[in-house]
Amino acid sequence: MLRWIALAALIAPAALAQPSPARQAELRHLVLHDCGSCHGLTMKGGLGRPLLPEALADKPDGFLVEVILGGVPGTPMPPWREELSASEARWIVEQLRKGNGDAR
Repeated sequence: MLRWIALAALIAPAALAQPSPARQAELRHLVLHDCGSCHGLTMKGGLGRPLLPEALADKPDGFLVEVILGGVPGTPMPPWREELSASEARWIVEQLRKGNGDAR
């Protein structure tokens, strides 16, 4: 748990920068198509866990960012560190928390 707290402290300053509108569109596409292929196009779950706001409510942002960037060893969840910056992963978490991750 201490690792997640330390990581959250490191990621927080990077989260201040918002992706450009063009990059936000790319990230929405990635979430819908890449994340949606496992978590469901409506983010209600499938092979992967649900990514709806209520499913994420008890998880700290830093933890979710690290899951996105580092993946989950021993599961189908891949690391996205080569594709996403920490601020982009944080932006995705913010969108998922708002319920903006599905195909609606």
